[in-house]
Amino acid sequence: MTQVDFHIGIEDPVAYGCRLVRKVLASGARALILGDANLLRRMDVALWADEASGFLPHAMADAPAAVLARSPVLLADKVPKGSPSDAVLINFSGQLPDDHPGRERIIELVSADERAIQAARERWKSYKQQGFSLVNHDVRPRAQ
Repeated sequence: MTQVDFHIGIEDPVAYGCRLVRKVLASGARALILGDANLLRRMDVALWADEASGFLPHAMADAPAAVLARSPVLLADKVPKGSPSDAVLINFSGQLPDDHPGRERIIELVSADERAIQAARERWKSYKQQGFSLVNHDVRPRAQ
């Protein structure tokens, strides 16, 4: 059964995304990161100079096939045809991914913006209707 984790209240999507990629790679899995062109450029730069590891191996979806075959992390604006279905899908896009059925794990990253949260609620409903296992992680800072 597919598990979908919603991380709500992300303040710095790039830093948060790098931390998630480190965890995914440490587990032995691959990652597919979906987002808009601006976010993907920022993730590309951050993954090249990751503070914790120095470098996280990755490729943009339009890289040559030989590079894609050796890259455990793929950055794309939509799910590429033939992308590995065993990769953890990390979704920054704010939309339901086009090929999510059949994936074991999806991580939805959502900012604290009310519009983003409302869109995430709609994705939650869609995943729930499909019978996926859903987990909510509210990462917003707590008032002390």
